[in-house]
Amino acid sequence: MEETKWVVDKAHSSIEFSIRHMMISTVRGKFTDFDAEISGNPADFSTMHARFTIKVASISTGNSDRDNHLRSDEIMAIKEYPEIVFATKSIKGNGEDVEITGDLTIKGITKQVVFKGEYGGEIKDPYGNQRFGLTATTSINRADFGVKWNMVLEGGGLMLGEKANLFLQLEAFHPPN
Repeated sequence: MEETKWVVDKAHSSIEFSIRHMMISTVRGKFTDFDAEISGNPADFSTMHARFTIKVASISTGNSDRDNHLRSDEIMAIKEYPEIVFATKSIKGNGEDVEITGDLTIKGITKQVVFKGEYGGEIKDPYGNQRFGLTATTSINRADFGVKWNMVLEGGGLMLGEKANLFLQLEAFHPPN
């Protein structure tokens, strides 16, 4: 039996992050350019496989100076490491709750991470396509992936938190057979 291939609906999907700023607030951002290869049957998570490729240059926090700093050799070094990749190893779940285990590669460093999320279900859209949705989140220590830049603040503390939260909002579809 041929494996079902899914296409990411980029208009209804996003890859976002958040990180503490100066110990008192949170900065949020997103990656606007990414692709994914997804296959399997969402009714049986054990058949699902995915590989996400994110273009780091597409980082957007709403502030061009900050975005350029994030792209620089000091932080993400996009000339040397233009992509972030996440490849699933296993997807488990029962109904709404989903656990996605996979290898995350940032700046050439690969670590296993676990996203926890919620399966939104599967439907047929008005155009005859099958669709499914899912949201998932994880937290990583950015220094584990070579993203170490920071600055000590005059009153104590650091400019950036060590923990980065990653958020995935996914809607995918496949046309009728």
